[in-house]
Amino acid sequence: MTTSQAVIKTEKRRVFIVDDHPITREGMTEIVNREKDITVCCEAGNVLQTMQSLTTCRPDIVIVDLTLEKSNGLRLIENISYSYPGLPVLVYSMHDEALYAERCFKAGARGYIMKQEPSRKFLSALRTVLNGEVYISDRLSEKLINKLIERKKDHPASSIELLGNRELEVYQLVGQGLKKRDIAENLNISLKTVENHIEHIKKKMKFKDFHELLRHAFQATAHCPE
Repeated sequence: MTTSQAVIKTEKRRVFIVDDHPITREGMTEIVNREKDITVCCEAGNVLQTMQSLTTCRPDIVIVDLTLEKSNGLRLIENISYSYPGLPVLVYSMHDEALYAERCFKAGARGYIMKQEPSRKFLSALRTVLNGEVYISDRLSEKLINKLIERKKDHPASSIELLGNRELEVYQLVGQGLKKRDIAENLNISLKTVENHIEHIKKKMKFKDFHELLRHAFQATAHCPE
């Protein structure tokens, strides 16, 4: 075996972890760094930090939490897919609704695993995506299949499916407790545009007023209903 072959054989795959909770990043880093073939090269807590670090970090995969600090993981996935089309993204989220996974895959993600899964499944998902395959956890796969079979158009939980990606982004930020002006600043849009999105959300989800929207968004974002 030549020296160059030995280097190739022992080189670890580089993992970038994006999560707005430092303690979660620390736990994931510990799990990854225990493995012989992978290592964490970068960490970030929001979209801006991630896009800035990607220019120098050069990871082989990015692990993205769906709910980020004052932002939305969907937008980050889209940004990564556009700027780094060959870079795979694995979503690691507390949300297990089939809706979120579908949107993530449409945005460019290559895998989706829930945070409730044990570390061995997380590592399996990570390696699956690193190997160029698509990963969906067993529980989520079952939900997706049931959704295709049942197609319950009038089910209350399905109303969120009517939201566009930007509307969903506003909806989640409302659920995180951000004021309208803060949402506008985070998304780099005008206050009027935010108000228009909120009105569209109210109509599509049949909320009587903003307070009902706020309660629903908080429950969906903070408590992550099944």
